[in-house]
Amino acid sequence: MMRTILQGRLLPPPPINLRHSSLLSSPSHSHSNLKFTSKSSPSTPTLTMASIKVHGVPMSTATMRVLAALYEKELDFELIPVDMRAGAHKQEPFLSLNPFGQIPALQDGDLTLFESRAITEYIADEYSEKGEKLLCPGCNKVKALTKVWLQVEGQQFDPIASKIAFERIFKGMFGMTTDPAAVQELEGKLVRVLDIYEARLSKSEFLACDCFTLADLHHLPVIHYLMGTDSKTLFESRPKVSEWIKKITARPAWAKVLELHKQ
Repeated sequence: MMRTILQGRLLPPPPINLRHSSLLSSPSHSHSNLKFTSKSSPSTPTLTMASIKVHGVPMSTATMRVLAALYEKELDFELIPVDMRAGAHKQEPFLSLNPFGQIPALQDGDLTLFESRAITEYIADEYSEKGEKLLCPGCNKVKALTKVWLQVEGQQFDPIASKIAFERIFKGMFGMTTDPAAVQELEGKLVRVLDIYEARLSKSEFLACDCFTLADLHHLPVIHYLMGTDSKTLFESRPKVSEWIKKITARPAWAKVLELHKQ
């Protein structure tokens, strides 16, 4: 029975809301009970425990988003793989962490959170004095702009970009055929969004302000996948967008996420 795993959800093939996309995880992930820290090489995990625990898989776009925030903050954490092929995310004990049965879930002491964007905002607030700020400490107007672009990513960019990733990447993984008409329609919608990004990025170095924030970080997982497809021309043909992508994808924290992604 074919299933598409979309950012922690087991869903049947289309019609589908592709706002939540990820690659298929291995059921025999080898990093259980290992701590990954932004201070050491992700290729050499240690066996010490960390107070922050992330339940997910490194190839999930939502999990990648959380891992990026943790690495930016230089926080120690334990990555606990979830065997999604066996449906572990739809069973206890995982359902006690997220009753909706979606990855990732985060535990920090006695606090349990789910929904990746909410998790990253918690990380940025709770550990504001560590690592990269991620939420610009400027005036209320700058904070408001950050919230605007956080919403833009979640409501305007991701719903379109994730569907393109599904058509161009994930369908082939499951023996399905890409729909060229759907790709063309979706790319037409993404073009309009990227035109707005191009205009915005002509006024500031990053989306919210001149600082790297969660508004930029949240784009990284889907952009990573799309830049490996023909859709990359949509980004590369816009100078400001292209420059922005080069900057955010070159961050050391993101490189560590991709190292976990490969393992």
